[in-house]
Amino acid sequence: MNELVARLRAAGCVFAEDEARILLEAATSDGTTDPVRLESLVAARVDGLPLEHLVGWAELDGRRWLVAPGVFVPRQRSELLIREAAARALSDAVVGAAAADVAGPVLVVDLCCGCGALGGAVAARLLAAGHDVELHAADVDPVAVACAHENLEALAAEAFAARAAGTGLPPDDVGPGRLTAYTSAGDLAGPLPDEVWGRVDVLVANAPYVPTEAIGMMPPEAREHEPHAALDGGDDGLVILRRVIDLAPALLRPGGHLLVETGEAQVSAAVGHLEAAGLIPTVLSDDDLGATALAGTRPPR
Repeated sequence: MNELVARLRAAGCVFAEDEARILLEAATSDGTTDPVRLESLVAARVDGLPLEHLVGWAELDGRRWLVAPGVFVPRQRSELLIREAAARALSDAVVGAAAADVAGPVLVVDLCCGCGALGGAVAARLLAAGHDVELHAADVDPVAVACAHENLEALAAEAFAARAAGTGLPPDDVGPGRLTAYTSAGDLAGPLPDEVWGRVDVLVANAPYVPTEAIGMMPPEAREHEPHAALDGGDDGLVILRRVIDLAPALLRPGGHLLVETGEAQVSAAVGHLEAAGLIPTVLSDDDLGATALAGTRPPR
């Protein structure tokens, strides 16, 4: 184990101990480690292949999500966006239920969805709180959409099994919610069905926000093994994000929320665009995660 950690650290792996454990797990079956498999994985990691692509999953918000080679790897900093999106949806659901003006599942849309981890993690939090969820996830990359389909199908099956296991619960115990998930390939909101527009409770989007000229400074596992379309945000990093913001007022219901990630240097410009689109902006940050996110709320009627 120590030798493995040393090899990974020498290759520039910052979290060498964690990566060593994950690689050992991937090479172990029925309690037996395959040394050939382990060496193959370690050599590939030392050569710069993303850990998540090697083992086939990434962990986010306490859950493992399938990630295929060539698909954007969800980052831990996205937990800020997930936490804030779920909190807003839960607060609105409670208020709406008390006022008896909201019926049906919480409607969540995940644009630039990648493997579906962000929207799926928001849905998982809502399901655990007993709310039904309708989730629409879309991405321009069909390989990513295939990953998202598998991840969300697994989450829906898990929620169904949990609910079935709790059929004997007392009537006042709401139990886990139901998930209906749809995935589609296309440009931003283009593939969403007509009936979604104007009804979305929470819209999340981890749109690419790296300025084009900064991509060359990213770690090699990102710039060489993840699709540039998932990284490149244009000259100022906000080209795609501005398009998402422009779509949000037509997608959100009154009082609905858009949540996006951005860089610290882009906050002022992004907030200005949120305001120009008629959304009420909130700047969110988490120093421990090194994350910055923005919420834009459509004004209530």
